Amino acid sequence: MLDPSSSEEESEEVLEEERREVLVVANSSQRSHPAAPRELGRQGDGGAARPASPSPSVRSEGREEQERLQREESDKRLRLQLYTFIARCIAYPFNAKQPTDMARRQQKLNKQQLQVVKERFQAFLNGETQIVADEAFCNAVRSYYEVFLKSDRVARMVHSGGCSASDFRDVFKKNIEKRVRSLPEIDGLSKETVLSSWIAKYDAIYRGEEDLYKQSNRMALSAVSELILSKEQLYEMFQQILSIKKLEHQLIYNACQLDNADEQAAQIRRELDGRLQQADQMAKERKYPKFVAKEMEQMYIEELRSSVNLLMANLESLPVSKGGPEYKLQKLKRSQNCAFLDIGDENDVQLSKSDVVLSFTLEIVIMEVQGLKSLAPNRIVYCTMEVEGGEKLQTDQAEASRPQWGTQGDFTTTHPRPVIKVKLFTESTGVLALEDKELGRVVLYPTSNSSKSPELHKMVVPKNSQDSDLRIKLAVRMDKPPHMKHCGYLYALGQKVWKRWKKRYFVLVQVSQYTFAMCSYREKKSEPQELMQLEGYTVDYTAPHSGLQGGQMFFNAVKEGDTVIFASDDEQDRILWVQAMYRATGQSYKPIPASQAQKMNSKGSNIHIDLTQTADRAQKHGMDEFISANPCKFDHATLFRVLQRQTLDHRLNDSYSCLGWFSPGQVFVLDEYCARYGVRGCHRHLCYLNELMEHSENGAVIDPTLLHYSFAFCASHVHGNRPDGIGTVTIEEKERFEDIKERLASLLENQISHFRYCFPFGRPEGALKATLSLLERVLMKDIATPIPAEDVKKVVRKCLEKAALINYTRLTDYAKIEGYSCVSSTTDTLNQAPPSVKLEEVIHLAELCIEVLQQNEEHHSEAFAWWPDLLAEHAEKFWSLFTVDMDSALEAQPPDSWDSFPLFQLLNNFLRNDSLLCNGKFHKHLQEIFVPLVIRYIDLMESSIAQSLHRGLEQESWQPVKTITNSLPNVALPKVPSLPLNLPQIPSFSAPTWMASLYDSTNGSATSEDLFWKLDALQMFVFDLHWPEPEFAHHLEQRLKLMAGDMIEACVKRTRIAFELKLQKTSKSTDLRIPSSVCTMFNVLVDAKKQTAKLCILDGGQEQQYHSKIDDLIEETVKEVISLLVSKFIAVLESVLSKLSRYDEGTFFSSILSFTVKAAAKYVDVPKPGMDLADTYIMFVRQNQDILRDKINEEMYIERLFDQWYSSSMKVICMWLADRLDLQLHIYQLKTLIRIVKKTYRDFRLQGVLEGTLNSKTYDTIHSRLTVEEATVSVSDGSGLQGITMKDSDEEEG
Repeated sequence: MLDPSSSEEESEEVLEEERREVLVVANSSQRSHPAAPRELGRQGDGGAARPASPSPSVRSEGREEQERLQREESDKRLRLQLYTFIARCIAYPFNAKQPTDMARRQQKLNKQQLQVVKERFQAFLNGETQIVADEAFCNAVRSYYEVFLKSDRVARMVHSGGCSASDFRDVFKKNIEKRVRSLPEIDGLSKETVLSSWIAKYDAIYRGEEDLYKQSNRMALSAVSELILSKEQLYEMFQQILSIKKLEHQLIYNACQLDNADEQAAQIRRELDGRLQQADQMAKERKYPKFVAKEMEQMYIEELRSSVNLLMANLESLPVSKGGPEYKLQKLKRSQNCAFLDIGDENDVQLSKSDVVLSFTLEIVIMEVQGLKSLAPNRIVYCTMEVEGGEKLQTDQAEASRPQWGTQGDFTTTHPRPVIKVKLFTESTGVLALEDKELGRVVLYPTSNSSKSPELHKMVVPKNSQDSDLRIKLAVRMDKPPHMKHCGYLYALGQKVWKRWKKRYFVLVQVSQYTFAMCSYREKKSEPQELMQLEGYTVDYTAPHSGLQGGQMFFNAVKEGDTVIFASDDEQDRILWVQAMYRATGQSYKPIPASQAQKMNSKGSNIHIDLTQTADRAQKHGMDEFISANPCKFDHATLFRVLQRQTLDHRLNDSYSCLGWFSPGQVFVLDEYCARYGVRGCHRHLCYLNELMEHSENGAVIDPTLLHYSFAFCASHVHGNRPDGIGTVTIEEKERFEDIKERLASLLENQISHFRYCFPFGRPEGALKATLSLLERVLMKDIATPIPAEDVKKVVRKCLEKAALINYTRLTDYAKIEGYSCVSSTTDTLNQAPPSVKLEEVIHLAELCIEVLQQNEEHHSEAFAWWPDLLAEHAEKFWSLFTVDMDSALEAQPPDSWDSFPLFQLLNNFLRNDSLLCNGKFHKHLQEIFVPLVIRYIDLMESSIAQSLHRGLEQESWQPVKTITNSLPNVALPKVPSLPLNLPQIPSFSAPTWMASLYDSTNGSATSEDLFWKLDALQMFVFDLHWPEPEFAHHLEQRLKLMAGDMIEACVKRTRIAFELKLQKTSKSTDLRIPSSVCTMFNVLVDAKKQTAKLCILDGGQEQQYHSKIDDLIEETVKEVISLLVSKFIAVLESVLSKLSRYDEGTFFSSILSFTVKAAAKYVDVPKPGMDLADTYIMFVRQNQDILRDKINEEMYIERLFDQWYSSSMKVICMWLADRLDLQLHIYQLKTLIRIVKKTYRDFRLQGVLEGTLNSKTYDTIHSRLTVEEATVSVSDGSGLQGITMKDSDEEEG
C-alpha cells in the first residue's frame, strides 16, 4: 500500500504490476460478493462507460452527470447517517472498551525512507561515517546490504506497506547471530557483548544524523495515539474515514446532545425498546430470514431478545452518571415488603424509600452584615450557621464596626428541602452571663434550583432591638446529585398516588439506568412522602383542565390503568419536566409542545432558546432527518459493511504497518456499533474476510493470523460449534461462507506458491507458518472433523512444485538482469555463445540457486517443519529445472575439458551438507555426469606422471633442489607426450603441508620432487571433490594410493640402480669425498619413505599390505645403499692398512725401511713415518662424516650409517691385528694404528654413536693389543712412541 505522500512514478507502476502478478489469484477463483457501494467516499468515480461515438448527445451527457450527482448525494446521505450512529456509539459506549492488550504496530517504511537507509549503509561501507567497526562487522553489514537491502523483494514489501524499521532490525539481528556464533571465543569478551555492540552500531547507521531526542519524542506520541484515543480523537478519526466535514460533525454533535449523558442513555433505552418491538412484530408476522433449518426461526427470536436483554443488563450495570467516581452502581433491592407508596404490577421491581434517598452538599458563605447600629464599634460579633438535623458551624470574630467575614461552611444532608438557620451573636460582657447575646437570625429554604449568587436577607431581630433594618449578605449553593435528573414545584393529581390536587416539591430520581421515580418531598425529610416509578408510563403535553385550580401549563403521565396529571407555573418549566421524563420513560413517542412561539419566562429561557436554535440549525442544513431517524428502521448489516470497508481502507493507508489489524480505537467503535445495533458476528467476520482477501489479492500484506481468527469464528458459527452454543445460521451466511472458503483456499495456495515473495526473508514474523496452519483449517470439511494429514501434505506439495518453477523463473530473469543472459535466452543465442561463457553463466546461476535454497532454509524451513520432505522435494524440483541449463552448458564443452570441475565442487559442497538432498535425484545426476570426467582426468594424469618420471630419471642430473617449493603452485602440469592436450591446473591448488619443512631442507632431485608434488596435488584435488557416493569415493582413493605406490616404487628402484653405478665410479683412496649426487639419491629414498605414509597408506586389508610392501622395499633399498656406502669406506681403510703391512716384522721391505730411516736420522730431521697416512685417513673420515651429516636429511639413517661404518672399521682393524698376532708391530705401524683408532673412536662418539657400539668387544681387543704393543716398545726402545699413546690423558693435537 502506497504511503499517502508517495508519488506514482513509472518505476512504481512496473513494481505494482509485478506485485499483482505475484499475489492476484486466478480469475477462475473469484466469486461474486454481496452488493455494497464500493466507491463510498471516493468522490469523482466515473459511472458507466461512455459511448464510443466521437460526438455523444447532450442528453446522454446530461443523464450521466445527473446519475453521478445522484450517486454522490446518495453516498453522502449514507455517510452522514452512518456517522450519526457512530457518533452516538462514541458518545455513550456501554458494551465495548478500547483494548489495551493489542500488539503495538510499528511505523511503516516508505520508498523514500528505504532509499535513505540504503544510502546510509552505502556510506558506512564506503568509510564515509565516523562509526568505528572491525572487519567482521563490516562483512556482516556488506552481506546485509547486498542480500537484503538491495533485494527487489524488500522493495516490493515496502511498496505494499507491510514493512517497518523493526523488520529491518530483526533481519539484521538474525543474520549476525549466526555470524557471531561462528566466531572463535575471546577471553574476557562474551558473544552477547559483541551482539549488543553490533546492534548498537547498526542502530547508529540506520538513524544517521537524525536528532535522537526529536525522534524518540515523536515515536512516543505516535505510540500513545496507537493505544488509547479520547472521544475527540475518535470523532476526528471517523470524520476522516467517512469524509465528514467539521461543520457537519458539529451540527450532529449539538443536535444529538452527544455531551448529555442522560439524553444518550435515554436514546439507547428507546433503541433497545424498539428492537424488542421489532422482534415481537417479526414473530407475530412470521417474516424470518431464510435459515438452514426451520426450527431456527424461533431460536432467532430468542437470540434477538437475549441480545437486547444483554445490552439492557450492560446499560443497567453502568453508573448513573459518569461524572463522579462516588456514584457507582445502585442495585435494586428486591423485597417482599409491600409497604410501598406506589403500587405497581406484581411482576415489577418495586422501589422502597431507601432506594431514592439522595445526598446533597450545601455550601453556605456568609459575606457581611448591614444595619448593625445598636453595638459599640469595638464589640465582637460572629455568626453561626446550621442545617436542621446537622452540625452547627461558627464564623470568625469581627468588630461591630466592620462585620465582614467571607466564611464558608460545608454541610451534607439527605433532605431535598433542607432548612438553614443563620444567627448573629455578640459576645456578652457581663461576668455572670452564660450565653452570648443573639442579635438576629434568618431561616432559608433552598433547593437545587435556587440562586447560587450572594443575596441580602432581612434578619429577624429580638423585641426591643434597635436594629430594625438588620440585613445579612450570604450565598447558599446546593448541588444537584448526578442521579437527580430534575426538581421543582408542580401541582399533581393521580389515581394511586397524589390523590389531592395540590402543589408539591417533586424530584425525578434515577435509581439505575432503567429505573426512574417521581418523588414528592416535604421539608426536612430525607425520604419521599410519595413516589411513582416511571417504568411503562408515557409522558405528553395536555391542555389545561378547567376543574383544577392552580397551575398554568399541564402535562400528564399515562399508563394502562393509571393517569397522573401535572401542572407547572410556566411553559419553560413544563418543557424541561417533559424532556426529563421523556428520557426517563424510554418511550418511542417524542412529545411536542402545542406552540413553541409563546413568550418564554425569564427562568430557564436561555436554555430553551439554545436548544431551539440548535434544532433549527440542524434542520436548516438537512441534518434533522439523520438525527431523528429511527435506528431500528435501517439495515445495519449493510451499513456496517460500508463502515468496516472504509475503516480498513483508512487503516491500511495510515502510517502504521498494521497488516490488516484495526487500531484499538477502531476496534472499540466497531465492537460498540455491532453490539448496539445488532450486527451479527458471522456477517461482520464474513465482510472482514472478504475485504482482507481483496486487499491481499491487490498486493497488501495481511496477517494470516487475522484471517485465521475471522475464518475460525465463521466456521464455528456455520457448522454449529460455537463456544456459546448452537446459534442460528442463515442460508445467505452459509453460501457466503462457502464462497469465501473457496476463495481463501485459492488465495492461501497462491501465497504458499509465492512464499519467497509474499513472505520475503520470513517477514512478517511467523506469517508463513500461520498461513500453512490456516490452510489446514480451510481444507477441513467442518469444524470438528480434522482433515487427514496426507491431504494437507498433498496440497502443500502441489504448491511447492509451483513455487519451484516460480522461483527458478524469477532467478533466471534476475540473472539476465545482472548481465548473465545466455541462461534464459533463445536457443540461437545459446548456440552462438562460447562454451567458456556458457560455463561461467551456469556457475553463476548455480551460485544464485544455492543462495535461494540457503535463504529458504534460513527463513522458511521453520514454517515447513511439519513436512521437511516436502521442502526437499521442492528443492529437487528446483534443481531439476536447473539441470536443463546445466546439461546444455556441459554438452557444449569441448572433450577433455576440465573447466567444469569448479561447478561440481560448488554444487557438491552444498548438496552433501544437506541431509535431505545428499545423494538425491539431482545429486546422483550430477555424479553421473562427472564420473567419466573424473576417471578420464585420473587416467591422463597417471599416464602423464609416469612418462614424466621415466623421462626425468633418464635425464636426471641428481643435483639437489632447494627452491622448488617457491614455484610449485605455479608449475604447470606437463603435457602428455602422446596426447594433443594440456592437462589442467588443479583448481584452487595450494602447496601441501609437507612443503613447509621442504623449503628449508630439501635436497631431493627435481624428478622426485616433481613426482611427489604431482601425486599429492592429484590426491588433494580428488579429496576436495568430496565425492558423495562412498563406493566410488573409496575406489578413487584406492586407485590414487596404489598409483602413488607404483610410481614411488619405480622411483626407488631406479634411484637404487643409479646410486650403485655412481658409487662404483668413485675413488677407493683417502681422496674419496662423497659427491652431492649420491647424497641426493639417498635423500630421494628418504623423501620416498616420508611420502609413502601420506600418499600410499589406506585403511584396510590389501592396501595396508601393499603399503607395507613399499615400505619394506624402501627400507631394504636404504639398507643396501648404506651397505654400499660402508663397503666403500671400508675399502679405503683396507687400502691404508695395506700400506702399513709393508712394515710387518720379518719382511725385506720392513728391514730396508728401518735401516734407511735410522741412518738418515743421524744427519737430517726425518718425518715420522705413518703420521701422514693416519692424518690423511682421519681427514677422509671427518670430511665424509660432515658431508653426510650436512646433505642427508634423515638423522636415523645417518646414525645407522655411522654405526655400521664404525663397527666395520673396527672389525677390519681387529682382523688386521689378528693376522699379526705372533708378530710385533713396527713402531710406525703402532703409532699409525693408535692414532687412527683413537681419532676414529672420538669422531664417531661426537657423531652420536652410542657407547655400546663404541666400546664393543672388537674395540676392547684392539685397545688391549695396542696397549701391550705400546708397553713393549717403551721397554725395548728408549725413544718410545714420541707421545703417541693409547691412554685417554694424552695431549696429542688434532
